[in-house]
Order: sequence, then structure tokens, then C-alpha cells
Amino acid sequence: MPWSNQNGGPWGQKGGGSGGGDGGSPWGSGGKGGGGGNKPPNLDDILRQGQDRLKNIFSGGGGNGAGGGTPSFGGKGALALILGAIIVWLMTGIYIVRPNEMGVNLIFGKYTGSTGDGLRYNFPFPIGQVQKFDVTAQRRIEIGFASTSRPGQGDPLRESLMLTGDENIVDVSFYVVWQIDSANVDKFAFILENPAGTIKVVAESAMREVIGRSNIQAVITTDQTIVAAQVQEIIQQTLESYGAGVLIRNVQMQAAVPPAQVRAAFLDVNAAQQDAVRAQNLAERDASQILPKARGAAAEIVQQAEAYRAQVTAEATGQAAYFSDVQAAYAAAPQIIRERIFLETMERVFKGSNKTIIDQQGPGVLPFLPLAQTGAK
Repeated sequence: MPWSNQNGGPWGQKGGGSGGGDGGSPWGSGGKGGGGGNKPPNLDDILRQGQDRLKNIFSGGGGNGAGGGTPSFGGKGALALILGAIIVWLMTGIYIVRPNEMGVNLIFGKYTGSTGDGLRYNFPFPIGQVQKFDVTAQRRIEIGFASTSRPGQGDPLRESLMLTGDENIVDVSFYVVWQIDSANVDKFAFILENPAGTIKVVAESAMREVIGRSNIQAVITTDQTIVAAQVQEIIQQTLESYGAGVLIRNVQMQAAVPPAQVRAAFLDVNAAQQDAVRAQNLAERDASQILPKARGAAAEIVQQAEAYRAQVTAEATGQAAYFSDVQAAYAAAPQIIRERIFLETMERVFKGSNKTIIDQQGPGVLPFLPLAQTGAK
């Protein structure tokens, strides 16, 4: 379509008149001479004019064509300012997680994941939120006593009095050491509203359960370590059933004693029981020393009797055999055996005495050498 600047053209302005003044064409100059000219437009001028008008739109200011003022760049500056603010806002989502911490990321209040130590990023507020938890710190909860005065810690006396399995009352105080489970930090962040209060209630309940099936004597003397281990196991199992994200590191018995009102009488009874146990131990010790000696002496007597019996039996058997042999010999030669028996008997009878031999058929006393002095018998 041919361009025409008559009747104002597309910008609604008339062409230049015969006076040679500036026309209202889009290129800032009208035709010269009477009735205006039909000179074709310059493409460079069209592009430059379009740029100027865009600048005027963004700057919100006036000025047109070559006769206008210097265009303002306020619109572009505002846009840059907005973009800079957005960038700064996005950069506020950068956060640091320390080595002892874990971060929990939320987007519009919904859990999206956990982060370990290091430089991390999440959408900034109000879109995103980060909660940090110290997963290495070990916290302590005291039950039945209070090392320091803290508001809301409860009544230590009400917490400490417990009923044993043998229907006695015992005053128990202990503490629980716990920390956040790094593998389940999200559960710790959302499951329990008051983790310390919940752990305290669960620990007291677990201790009452264990004390309720134990005897008071064992609780206050030898079984405190066993009781603490059982209580720790029950607390951990209960909190895991809640999904609390908590690890119970230790349960330590502080004291387990009778109530103050009956403590003196109980100590007397306990002292008497200890005396009885001590006397029994002494008796057992003496028995352990005396009984082995008595058993050894009895065994020795039995062995000696056995030996004597064997000896007598052997001698009797030998004598019987000897008598049998003598009888047999006597039956064969009675006279000879009779004289031999007589001589042997006299030998045994007079063995230790001085002897004098008299020959009845001879002159009388026989002169013998002093046999006793020579050693002969």
C-alpha cells in the first residue's frame, strides 16, 4: 500500500502547508512546496523512530521525534531493581549445616528431605523453611530428684515413690540420657510436640513397671544395674513405637532407698539380715574347713582297718597252713616232732633269760663259756 502523508496519514496529522513549516509526518518533516511531497520513507528512520517510542513507553515520559527531549530510562531501572531483589531473595535460601547438625527442609510446610553438614539450599521464606537440629548433643532428664531448680520440672517426691513387687515402698531417683536419632530426624521434628516431656513420662512409667515386679531388697542392694538396663530397653521400645526419632543412650540409677519415714526401721531390719547372712557365711566357712579334715581322718581310719584286717587274715591263713604242715609231719614221726616242738617252745620261753645247762648223767653243771658276754643267746 502506498504511503501518504495527506490528511494526517496514519498518525492523524496534516501534511506541511505552503508555508514550509514542519509537517506532522512520522519522520518529523513534512513535504516542501505547495501541497506536500510524495518522498518514500527511510527504513533507518522508521527503526530509529520505533526505538524512541519504545523508550518513551518504558520510561513513561514524553518527547517524540527529533524535536523531543532526552528519553528517561526509569522503567528499565525499576525492572533491574525488581530482578535484583528477586535474586537477593533467592540467595537467602542458602544455609549452612554444621557438622553436629542436620537440616530438615520444608516447602509450603511439607517435608521434602533432610540434609547433612555443609553448604545447602532451600527455597527461602515464605515458600521454604529450614529447621536445624543438633544430633550429637546428649540431653539429660532427671526423675525423682532435681540437681538444679527449673520451672515445670514436676514434683520429685511424687515421681520417686514407687511400689515394689513385694508390696514395699521405695524411693527411686534416676536420670535418662538421650539424643536425636540422626537417621530419623524428620520424625523427631514432627511426631512429638514436647520430646523432653514425653521422654520423662515414658521413663517414669518404665521404671514403675520394672520396680513393680522386683523385690525391695534386690532393688536397693544388688540389682540396680539390672533394673536400669531393663528400664532403658522399655523406654527405647516405647519411643520407637511412637516414631519419636530419639535414641536412649543411658539410664543411671541415682538412689534407691526406703522412704524417709521408715528408713531407720528398715535399716535396722536390714542390719539384722546382714548379721544373719554374715553368721551363716562364717558357719559355712568353718564347715568348709572342718568337714574335709574329718572326712580325711575317717578315710584314714578306714584304710588302716582295711590294712589290719588284711594283715590278720594273712597271718591266720599262714598259721593254719603251718599247723597243717606240722600235723602232717607229726603223723609221720611223732617222737621226733614232739621233741622238736618241746625244744622250740623252750627256746621261745627262755629266749630272754640266762640259762644254765645241767647234765643229769654227768658230773653236774657243765662248764660253758660265758655265752652272754660273747653275744650268744
